[in-house]
Amino acid sequence: MSERSTASAGGPDAEVGGVPVAALKRHAELSELVEEARWRYYVLDQPTVSDAQFDEWFKELLALEEAHPALQTPDSPTQQVGAPVSGDFAKVSHLARMESLDNAFHAEDMAGWYARTERLAEGDPGPYLCELKIDGLAIALIYRDGKLERGATRGDGRTGDDVTPNVRTIRGVPHRLKGDDVPSLVEVRGEVYIEVEDFRRLNEQLVEQGLPPFANPRNFAAGTLRQKDPRITAQRPLRMLVHGVGVWEGATEPRTQSQVYERLRELGLPVSDLYKVLPGPTEINEYIQHYGIHRHDPAYEIDGVVVKIDDFRTQRELGSTSRAPRWAIAYKYPPEEVNTKLLDVQVGIGRTGRATPFAVMEPVVVSGSTVQRATLHNAAIVKKKGVLIGDTVVLRKAGDVIPEIVGPVTALRDGSEQEFVMPTHCPECGTELAYEREGDADLRCPNARGCPAQIRERVYHIAGRTALDIDGLGYVAATALTQPVPSQQPVLRTEADLFDLTLEQLIPIRSVVRDQDNGLPKIDPKTGEEKVVTFFSNVSGEPSQNALQLIEELEKAKQAPLAQVLVALSIRHVGLPTARDLAKEMRSIETVMNASEEELVAVEGIGPRVAATIKEWFEVDWHREIIERWRAAGVRMEDEPAPEKGPQTLEGLTFVVTGTLEGYTRDSASDALAARGGKVASSVSKKTSFLVAGENAGSKYDKAVSLGVPVLDGAGFEVLLNEGPEAAAQAAVTPEA
Repeated sequence: MSERSTASAGGPDAEVGGVPVAALKRHAELSELVEEARWRYYVLDQPTVSDAQFDEWFKELLALEEAHPALQTPDSPTQQVGAPVSGDFAKVSHLARMESLDNAFHAEDMAGWYARTERLAEGDPGPYLCELKIDGLAIALIYRDGKLERGATRGDGRTGDDVTPNVRTIRGVPHRLKGDDVPSLVEVRGEVYIEVEDFRRLNEQLVEQGLPPFANPRNFAAGTLRQKDPRITAQRPLRMLVHGVGVWEGATEPRTQSQVYERLRELGLPVSDLYKVLPGPTEINEYIQHYGIHRHDPAYEIDGVVVKIDDFRTQRELGSTSRAPRWAIAYKYPPEEVNTKLLDVQVGIGRTGRATPFAVMEPVVVSGSTVQRATLHNAAIVKKKGVLIGDTVVLRKAGDVIPEIVGPVTALRDGSEQEFVMPTHCPECGTELAYEREGDADLRCPNARGCPAQIRERVYHIAGRTALDIDGLGYVAATALTQPVPSQQPVLRTEADLFDLTLEQLIPIRSVVRDQDNGLPKIDPKTGEEKVVTFFSNVSGEPSQNALQLIEELEKAKQAPLAQVLVALSIRHVGLPTARDLAKEMRSIETVMNASEEELVAVEGIGPRVAATIKEWFEVDWHREIIERWRAAGVRMEDEPAPEKGPQTLEGLTFVVTGTLEGYTRDSASDALAARGGKVASSVSKKTSFLVAGENAGSKYDKAVSLGVPVLDGAGFEVLLNEGPEAAAQAAVTPEA
């Protein structure tokens, strides 16, 4: 035993670290009681114990810690004040990647998926589990030793926002799992949502109070879960249903998806009762058709049905693509359609100068959202759809997300309708619109350097998460910094000025409030004039929290990796994937800037068109000025040098890594193989050279057994890395089926 005991384990006088076991247990019990009471009192505003009872528990805690000082740790409730009520959202890594699902929209799509899974599984992979696809916000919860440790949004699948304080307020989410066979570590995935009736009542109350209603249930759920103050979240009726597991350790592991749901329900987690395990396509199609007709029967919004292969072993064998599991698919229902009046067609200018017509309509609710605007893409699309200003139009929410005008209801025309005429000049700077290249569908404002709309949109883009992720630079701030108002010129004449901003510059700024959907000024209903506000100063003329935050965030953004800097420059066609490819290969902005088109095309993932666009961008003088100004202000323009490749001792060999290896994560083991020239695959096949198998290897080990693939344990893996494949072959086991 590593702990010092003065008596036999479990005896009445046993000690751990000099503290009696009985005192340890009582301290743990009291700590949990006090933390729970504080949470309910300070955050939920639902006290469940009297002040007297709370005081008794707290005094007993203090007495225990006085008698046994080792119990007084920084985590003890006696060292805390009140309870956490807010917090910035730290970025956290998921224990296992949270994947998206491929979509099916027609019976033919489903038939193709069935055929693919049968081919990959070399037979019928059924039965299948079918469940409703909730239109909510994906979330991952970690329970360690039965206690809720963390809740995080999906984010990019690998990293999400830590929203644990808000998750703890969600109805039905237990703070501690129940039962005897509780996993030592489990990460569950689910969907956070609000029930339709709760959402309707909440919006009615907001309207009665003269406040704007929420747009739709999903946005409500997402916005509520990201409240900085969990007391606000606690006042809103969020709920959650669990629909999967990312990690399961230290308890009897279920073998199927349906068994997982039963186990999760036993552990006290909220699980839907509307799922079914079905034998094949005929029954699945009946399930899909039933809920297509009864789409609004559930208490929450749904936008389709998720179909999963029930057996976990088959799931593991099928594996995943780069973004989605092969063993599951989402059948999306057709979008809902409504009629509304087209009041006007206006034009907005984007960050690359694109002039985009958009429809302004009488507000209408479609698929649970209040819609007033929809893009019309370009003048040719407006003409193709045949819509006139004044028409009654059919509005559809494609995929239940993007509002789209399908076409006009011509039978309702009365002759007062007018044709939309695309403007010839930019509505914000007056420059004549033009096509950038022959054959382009979109008109653009060529005044990229001086157009206020383009500068505003580019500055706002810089703050995005895929760019420099500047929290203090939202749309209102970007507008305030870039838009002139009477007697005041903009502080940012171009994004080159961004990192030279000072508090003194921010304080006097007044801003025209603009609509984020189209960039147009909002009108003050009392005066009939453009609405102008101060944003970076308070009533006494001191810097506001917005100003202080922006300066702080700009300083942090200077350390962003090269890929995010490339995204922030608003080079056409260069999103984050392309920027990562460039950064990985070239390592510095200087190398990218001076690369030839041939060198750019040689980068994986970059074709001739993108290469030409990148080259053209860097040839513009004022673009280079942005880079030099940012560099002078301290923005990092290069990544660390790529590690030098060692001897390629594993070149030509294919490996699969599974299980838990001492001293390595799955990624670091794969990196070690790749650094020596090895190829790392996700599934075992006849082409696999070695399976590297740690503890809890699972189905990949079974597959290696069936194919006779050599298996390396942790010691064999070290032999492979240090002595090469021939020596590893001697240390390997070739299992027999």
